[in-house]
Amino acid sequence: MVSNLMKFVVSHKKIPILHVNNMCCSKMRASLQRLKSHVPLGRNYSSLPGLIGNDIKSLHSVINPPIAKIRNIGIMAHIDAGKTTTTERILYYSGYTRSLGDVDDGDTVTDFMAQERERGITIQSAAVTFDWKGYRVNLIDTPGHVDFTLEVERCLRVLDGAVAVFDASAGVEAQTLTVWRQADKHRIPRICFLNKMDKTGASFKYAVESIREKLKAKPLLLQLPLGEGKAFKGVVDVVNKEKLLWNPNSDDGKDFVRNPLLEMSDPELLKETTEARNALIEQVADLDDEFADLVLGEFSENFDLLPAEKLQTAIRRVTLAQTAVPVLCGSALKNKGVQPLLDAVTVYLPSPEERNYEFLPWYKGDLCALAFKVLHDKQRGPLVFMRIYSGMIKPQLAIYNINGNCTERISRLLLPFADQHIEIPSLTAGNIALTVGLKHTATGDTIASSKSSALAAARRAETEGGKKHRRNNEAERLLLAGVEIPEPVFFCTIEPPSVAKQPDLDYVLKCLQREDPSLKVKLDADSGQTVLCGMGELHIEIIHDRIKREYGLETYLGPLQVAYRETILNAVRATDTLDRTLGDKRHLVTVELEVKPVETASVMPVIEYAGSVSEDLPTASQEAIENGIHSACLQGPLLGSPVQDVAVAVHSLVIHPGTSTTMISACVSRCIQKALKKADKQVLEPLMKLEVTVTRDYLSLVLADLAQRRGTIQEIQTRQENKIITGFVPLAEIMGYSTVLRTLTSGSATFALELSNYEAMNPQDQTVLLGRRSGLTQVL
Repeated sequence: MVSNLMKFVVSHKKIPILHVNNMCCSKMRASLQRLKSHVPLGRNYSSLPGLIGNDIKSLHSVINPPIAKIRNIGIMAHIDAGKTTTTERILYYSGYTRSLGDVDDGDTVTDFMAQERERGITIQSAAVTFDWKGYRVNLIDTPGHVDFTLEVERCLRVLDGAVAVFDASAGVEAQTLTVWRQADKHRIPRICFLNKMDKTGASFKYAVESIREKLKAKPLLLQLPLGEGKAFKGVVDVVNKEKLLWNPNSDDGKDFVRNPLLEMSDPELLKETTEARNALIEQVADLDDEFADLVLGEFSENFDLLPAEKLQTAIRRVTLAQTAVPVLCGSALKNKGVQPLLDAVTVYLPSPEERNYEFLPWYKGDLCALAFKVLHDKQRGPLVFMRIYSGMIKPQLAIYNINGNCTERISRLLLPFADQHIEIPSLTAGNIALTVGLKHTATGDTIASSKSSALAAARRAETEGGKKHRRNNEAERLLLAGVEIPEPVFFCTIEPPSVAKQPDLDYVLKCLQREDPSLKVKLDADSGQTVLCGMGELHIEIIHDRIKREYGLETYLGPLQVAYRETILNAVRATDTLDRTLGDKRHLVTVELEVKPVETASVMPVIEYAGSVSEDLPTASQEAIENGIHSACLQGPLLGSPVQDVAVAVHSLVIHPGTSTTMISACVSRCIQKALKKADKQVLEPLMKLEVTVTRDYLSLVLADLAQRRGTIQEIQTRQENKIITGFVPLAEIMGYSTVLRTLTSGSATFALELSNYEAMNPQDQTVLLGRRSGLTQVL
């Protein structure tokens, strides 16, 4: 309902925000009348909630609906499956936009960044709040491109349910697998929507089979399509045995009829639907004991007598238990099947109170929230998206950041509607809020009402959880699981137009890093240049474009380079002594250690201590040793790349009384570097998992090109009229591949990439690489 407050919010033009605090209904009507004349032309949003006719609802029910009526969901899928188009239709049918946005026309609500509209892809996840049949839905449209996987990860962390969108002609694609695994990790119940049923080559049966085989999920067919490809005209509701037909003369898909299937008019379709319903009942009964007892008892003779409500309740239980996934179908672009999808979201996906969070009892109703996304707004400053798990958030509220160990104050509270926001007086548990005024809160931070509240929750966690939750630091028990930030695979230098602009560039990069944790910025110790590290070519290209457009700063990028790693092949011992007098104080350290390879992949060095060293080692000295080891492993001897898959054993350590911890770190670091130089060294290169979709005509050309790129083909599958090539290719060989593939196949092929692992280079390729880099050292 609250999203209806956006009647006067249009496209990208900001309209003065309506303050709903203490505003009586007459003032609200007056404000609406005043603002009508100031609305510029563009996209229109529907009316204020409760202002339909003379029906005025209480502001409390508008802003804070009952928690059982809240649905926090995300739209996730492979790139080009139709996530953003589906979101646009959802907004239109729920009454919050008055025109249908189109990705190709660049007027979508959730893809509001200039780069998103130009490229037709989603880069940032966008939050949208709307109502549907008495339910409050907080929806997040997530990216499908592999370079922005972190965007999906951090949004799934705070969702209660998700809608997985599939291209009905392609079924499960490469990125679909990735986002599905992410949803599995966070144990999120899902609904599957087979989109693009109107597309040539669409196959309901093939798409369902790919869900079963590739995702290892059990699909529950709640709908059947009426026709496929150009013949697609509607869907059959299997649960209610009804036929839903959309008016072919309707431009917006709002006009459709729902008719029961009858023996007289649709004998064949009724028979097919009855068989599908009986199969669905048997499938659900196998997964749910309560439903099985019901079916075997009252309705064992005739499944037709089983009420639809009983079946829906059982489907909801198995969906929440994640033992099966409901499957629906339609065509978002052709405006068919979206309203039943919205109904399914409210019926089958969980409310916040139905998700089990073990940390909630510790807070006893006090504030507990997770900051899952940060945006920088030119006028308002940092905007922090928060999922509220318990308690309430209000403007001017002081909150305690457990991660940062600091207290901040929320100046304003907003409800998110893509790039438009409305101000609200409070928000309760289960909702997603947008806060203004938090200067230090970053992605993944846990928020509590106060430090004393956090400590009290920590004590309850220790008492109730026993050993399971015992950790060194009391606050650590309370930290909600943040997101795992992947290591960047590309890097390049970035320079401002002049030295005077360097502080401006540093500030911009700091803002972008806080907003996007997968972006890393480092300083090259040798050249003094700023190094930009990202998840892919597109990621760095978008960052460069945003610096120019959003911050008005022209920058120059150096050539893109691959983020290699290094390791060693044999164990090596080394000894080093640091003896230095500073003022009247002597600093003396002697260390002997061994560096050796480890079989299991480990990005961070494994540290071991001999018994004689660990006996009386002070904590400060141990921290200094570990800091020295970690800093030494950041820069390998071959390329200056990070060293991984190594273990360091400290055999002896002699520290003169009064020696500073800085000197201990320096000595250990120098000793590690000495050992690494003596060892047999190996370069590790990032290996990408590649999936290419190509027609039969161009298959041999693509395979020949991949062979030249040191690619390894895993398998070639057939999907409709296309061939799907899956394999592995070194990242260094795949740079600029999109242009080459378009040229080879006349623009008919598509591909998807995902980082697989780091693999040792063969000696010849390593020699060539070192020859190219000779005389140059890059620091990642």
